[in-house]
Amino acid sequence: MRHVISILIENEAGALSRVVGLFSQRGYNIDSLTVAPTEDPTLSRCTILTLGDEEEAEQITKQLHKLVDVLRVNDYEEDVSLERELVLMKLPTPNRNTRDEVRSLCEIFSAKIIDVTAEVYTVQYVGSAEEVDNFIATVGKCSEILETVRSGVLGIAKGNHFMHS
Repeated sequence: MRHVISILIENEAGALSRVVGLFSQRGYNIDSLTVAPTEDPTLSRCTILTLGDEEEAEQITKQLHKLVDVLRVNDYEEDVSLERELVLMKLPTPNRNTRDEVRSLCEIFSAKIIDVTAEVYTVQYVGSAEEVDNFIATVGKCSEILETVRSGVLGIAKGNHFMHS
């Protein structure tokens, strides 16, 4: 089962390595990891995507709570949270037909062309991990993909639910 775990940690040296170390010590794989400062510059939000059963997820969250730098941990459930991922892709555009096809796909998927050269378009797309996978697969059928960069999953609770320290 897929788990998106959101962790509020102190924004200081070593905090992230302790979180990641906990996963590796227990043999849990991290499928994606994103981290950035929050609206409070002394805190960072770390979002980890991992696979495992409920018992493993519960064990992970209990162990994370024990870390000194960790202030809050949430294992987001799909029905009460929103998830997004960003992908940047470089696509060759050697001729007008290819450029038109890439522009058309971007329009269909609501993707953005963010850089244009005579030979390459750089495209940005934001969606759920499943939507990003679908976009990459669809574009890959129409054009060679020169380079892909994915942000990893970001998650946030829906509505009035907030992650405070």
